[in-house]
Amino acid sequence: MEMVIPWYSAIIGLALAIVLILMKLNPTYALIFGAVVGCLVGGADLVQTLNVLISGTQSVMGTVIRILSAGVFAGVMMESGAAETIANFIVRKMPGTFSLFALALATMVITGVGVFIPVAVLIVAPIALSVAAENGYSKIAILIALSGGGKAGNIISPNPNTIAAAEGFGISTIQAMVGGLIPALFGLWVTVLVANAIKSKYTKVTMHEKESQADDTKQASLPSVGKAFIAPVLAVVLLLLGPLGQAVGVTGLDFDSFYVLPIAGLIGLLIMGKSNKILDFTKSGLDRMTPTILIIIGAGAIGGLITASDLSTQIVTIMDTWNVPSVLLAPISGILMGAATASTSTGVILATGSFGPAILQTGIAPLNAAIMVHTGAVVIDHLPHGTYFHVSADAVDMSFADRMKCIGYESIIGLSIATVATIIYGIL
Repeated sequence: MEMVIPWYSAIIGLALAIVLILMKLNPTYALIFGAVVGCLVGGADLVQTLNVLISGTQSVMGTVIRILSAGVFAGVMMESGAAETIANFIVRKMPGTFSLFALALATMVITGVGVFIPVAVLIVAPIALSVAAENGYSKIAILIALSGGGKAGNIISPNPNTIAAAEGFGISTIQAMVGGLIPALFGLWVTVLVANAIKSKYTKVTMHEKESQADDTKQASLPSVGKAFIAPVLAVVLLLLGPLGQAVGVTGLDFDSFYVLPIAGLIGLLIMGKSNKILDFTKSGLDRMTPTILIIIGAGAIGGLITASDLSTQIVTIMDTWNVPSVLLAPISGILMGAATASTSTGVILATGSFGPAILQTGIAPLNAAIMVHTGAVVIDHLPHGTYFHVSADAVDMSFADRMKCIGYESIIGLSIATVATIIYGIL
């Protein structure tokens, strides 16, 4: 009989990991160390502790190998300037009265085509500062537009979090992407409402900040709009072949993101005429994926601790005691783990690995469970112990105090996304 670690040991391990991350210890080491301490506190010996960690890290290897493959696509989109071209195109085509919508939509699309949300914010931030200075908008308003758009795009993208949600519940990446579309569009709408409501509040962007952020040196080398869209459109088409084929009775067309994303990225690279940059772009993509992969390995370790504990059982018991509908376990687990790690991808991995079996036992279909967990993870994934909080603040030169003011607005947007997903996939 396998050893069951007490629930409080899992909480101690996770809390310790968060404290160590706040103390600036590398998140991977923090998560692994928290897992070790949690196991030992729970009564496991050294051998049992190591087995728990190995089991947990092995469970995320499917996600890791897909993320490594996605690095080719991400490198091409970011380093070729394709993502920046798409952002400029969307914002330029929108009239001034729709500028905040344009910024949110641009960030949503950039994230949706496979760019990490912090990178998407960095790409759109100079454009956002220019728009804010010209229209008298506040920094908080434009960051809410960028962050909310990024959250919406993150649940429909072939990013690590979507791959993790699909892998965790045994569905395809494209199913997870398409399933998040309606919640994402609703999140975009809420983002625009919130950003417009506060556009005249707080610190305004000055023309000096606009000028200091402007960078026209790359404009001449950016690909055309048509070429920039080739890779993401091709990726979506190839990923859709499987579901579309099944709908008409054709099998054998179910291409995994492991194959699709690098193929689409390389074809896009050739069409943009940058084949001589293949080594540089793939190296950059791998470099950008490496920190995420390392964190995911750490998440796998502490996920092993949580899975080996009775924490999920205790939470289900509490929900039953309080008469909380069992369907809410999926979004709640995503919210809790996303908040605990301040990371969408890490939160999804912990939620699927630790609560996945309990969620499926309630009778929820794997696709529905994946969407609800995934959208739950974006509700409070922007807290100060995560990197996104700081990267997004630096992108618009925002103070820590002002960045803290954004958390509530971002949570409203994230909660709206999770609520719509829960209504569609859990109630209807």
